[in-house]
Amino acid sequence: MDMSPPPPMAPMKKKHYTSMTFFWGRKAEVLFTDWPGDRRGMYALALIVVFLLAVITEMISSHRVDKLTHKKGLAQTAVHTLRVGLMYLLMLAVMSFNGGIFIAACVGHAVGFLLFRSKILGKQQEERVSDEGSKYCDLPSTSC
Repeated sequence: MDMSPPPPMAPMKKKHYTSMTFFWGRKAEVLFTDWPGDRRGMYALALIVVFLLAVITEMISSHRVDKLTHKKGLAQTAVHTLRVGLMYLLMLAVMSFNGGIFIAACVGHAVGFLLFRSKILGKQQEERVSDEGSKYCDLPSTSC
């Protein structure tokens, strides 16, 4: 019978679990490892960042690039790339499945739409018509 001591166990790694259902609370991980962690102030900052990302996305989606520059193609591509990048960041933040983050993103999109695209505030967007008679759109719509 072998009486030697058992081999030493490898150090236990901290298990990292990501919820796959919505949960409520400040102990979340949004976009970066251990951010915001379980600190209230950092969670509030995460909510503000997600809210502002959504508002900025709506702002970028509402502005016409061809009025800003003569190099339309390059400017449109840059703005489109920025907008898609922001939308992917928002998607990843919402995929933390934290209810507060989800609500911050939805409210941010609603406020951004109200401020920059809604006719409620009297900011009518002028519609340009192309030579073919169709409505001009300098960036593709974010709606389905």
